[in-house]
Amino acid sequence: MIEPLERLELEEGKEVIVTITEPSLETAVDTFRRSAGGWRGTINAEKLIENIYTDRLISRAEIKL
Repeated sequence: MIEPLERLELEEGKEVIVTITEPSLETAVDTFRRSAGGWRGTINAEKLIENIYTDRLISRAEIKL
């Protein structure tokens, strides 16, 4: 299912053409680099790591499919 990020003013049942493209590697790398450090100061990294390792110790019931 594809959902638009913004509201579209389209009539119900209106036929549309959707084009899906992949960003170039250069664009993807640039986006990644611009986002680096974006969470800095918003979380306590040491506490996050501690919680991850603590959660790994929790015994979970086996799920049979």
